[in-house]
Amino acid sequence: MHWRFLPRDWRILFGLLVTLTWFLFLGIYIQMNVGWSRFMDLPIAEMGNFLEGAFAFLAFLWLVIGLFIQQSVLADNNEELRRSNLNIEKQTQAITATELNARQETFFKIADSTRRQLGAIIGMLFISSQGPLGDNNYDNDRLREIWREFAYGDFEVWSRMFISLIANDDAADPEDLFFGTEIRRGHTDNFIVGFERLLKLARECDTDNLIVDSLIVSAHGLLARRVREMHPEYDFGEFDITDSQKYLQRFMVDSNE
Repeated sequence: MHWRFLPRDWRILFGLLVTLTWFLFLGIYIQMNVGWSRFMDLPIAEMGNFLEGAFAFLAFLWLVIGLFIQQSVLADNNEELRRSNLNIEKQTQAITATELNARQETFFKIADSTRRQLGAIIGMLFISSQGPLGDNNYDNDRLREIWREFAYGDFEVWSRMFISLIANDDAADPEDLFFGTEIRRGHTDNFIVGFERLLKLARECDTDNLIVDSLIVSAHGLLARRVREMHPEYDFGEFDITDSQKYLQRFMVDSNE
């Protein structure tokens, strides 16, 4: 048998039980000490005083019960609000992660074409300075081989060629290689601007500088750093790359907490 009409809160049930017991006690008290006939004949003032004293206990009882019930309801509401905030936070984190993944996918698609473009710019610069129309250090057959590597997906082959050339002590003045003529300077400036824009795009979707650091230490990045340093007109400053020592120290602190 289900007592659906009964309240589920035990404090209300306790209050009802005490109230009924108190009414029973009052009835017995009136019957044994006053008598119902005499009680009904009491002046209204005396009856009011009696009822005031008799129901003061019940008023205080239900006031306390109501206070506890209100505290319980507030606690339940606070817990529900906390769970709601947690769900909202998880949804926000999921949305943020989804948005970040979308930006990263877009970046990698753009980065691939940008790396190809940067490689083509450096290739033209290399040919203008080292090919038959430049210092003639590389003939057309060798240049075609390098272009073939570039066409097969090695977009940084020309940057590596320049890095090797700059490292050679017998090579021409590095500044002349990149800024010796208006054509060379135009190619170099386009390369610097293209790489800076690629870094800017990477920072917008990179939370821990993993992508940015990999770009900076790539062949394009190493060459961009070198030509930025020797630019005759602009002072670009250093690339903001992750400090390994500081990162390891922060990692050890986080691991020990």
